[in-house]
Amino acid sequence: MSRHETAALLDRYLKGETTNEENELVKRWLEENGNANSRWQDLDRSVKDQWLSSVFSEIKNTIHETEIKVVSLPQRKRRLWRGVAAVAAVLLISFALYLERPLLQSRLHPVELTALKAPVNQKRVITLTDGSRVWLNIGSELKYPKTFNGKTREVYLSGEAYFDVSHDTAKPFIIHTGTLLTTVLGTAFNINEDKNKHTIQVTVTRGKVSVANGNKLLGVIIPNQQISFNTLKEEVVQATVNSNAVVAWQQSDLHFDDMSFGDAIAQLQKHFNVKISFANAKLKDCRFTGTSLSDEDLDKILKVMCVFNNAFYQTKPDGSIVIDGPGCNN
Repeated sequence: MSRHETAALLDRYLKGETTNEENELVKRWLEENGNANSRWQDLDRSVKDQWLSSVFSEIKNTIHETEIKVVSLPQRKRRLWRGVAAVAAVLLISFALYLERPLLQSRLHPVELTALKAPVNQKRVITLTDGSRVWLNIGSELKYPKTFNGKTREVYLSGEAYFDVSHDTAKPFIIHTGTLLTTVLGTAFNINEDKNKHTIQVTVTRGKVSVANGNKLLGVIIPNQQISFNTLKEEVVQATVNSNAVVAWQQSDLHFDDMSFGDAIAQLQKHFNVKISFANAKLKDCRFTGTSLSDEDLDKILKVMCVFNNAFYQTKPDGSIVIDGPGCNN
């Protein structure tokens, strides 16, 4: 964050125009950097604003200068703010670095990403290491880490995809689509980036989703709600929609990429609303890639899967299906 942006943030803070998130950011930074003296935490808002106002004036005066000034407060204020005044001396540098800390960490410790792109005539399905599943529409691309080791689970989408995210309150799942950030803990939703129309649409089928443009919150939506963002005009429209119609593309063709037999069968159970079980549990761990299955006939799909995984299946009188066989490891 530049000094101009730092000054603008403090200006909006003093005017009461900042969001709750920005208020917490300012408060947290001051508390973390003023731990040597706890007086800041004991002050009321009006007194805090009075001190920040003097700091802000000093910041504005340094914006066009080449050297950083140490904020010097009047004698009366120095007596009043003995422990807190030290914060002002490093505000321009430390506050900017604090706000940029996540970006700096990502640059110092870059995460290696794997890219999966769906061909122009096929869709793709992938299960991430946290158990989340992603359906990629034709021509779309997903970049993701092999494992989610940090405090968040972050992926990058270009195009359209349907996400069914595994719940994890300790690790929010964040999808980067252009400048848009879609944040969830565990839910199902669709993201569609149309570069020709300069729009990004987020539609929820289950749970709750937060959508932001950079640091600006655009809205929080629930099932059958959609946020449409125009990337050129930066206009936001929130509407009620039929989410099933929006994600209908995901229900047609079934494609699997490096997916276990168990996960693939779970997809079929959901897709065809039929109970499928394994007589040999080891079959669940067999993996296969690039199987394109566009036929709506479950028997034909199972035949192809079983050939790939050295297995066979049997349909019971009640309509349920049991899969057995030696599997991929024998």
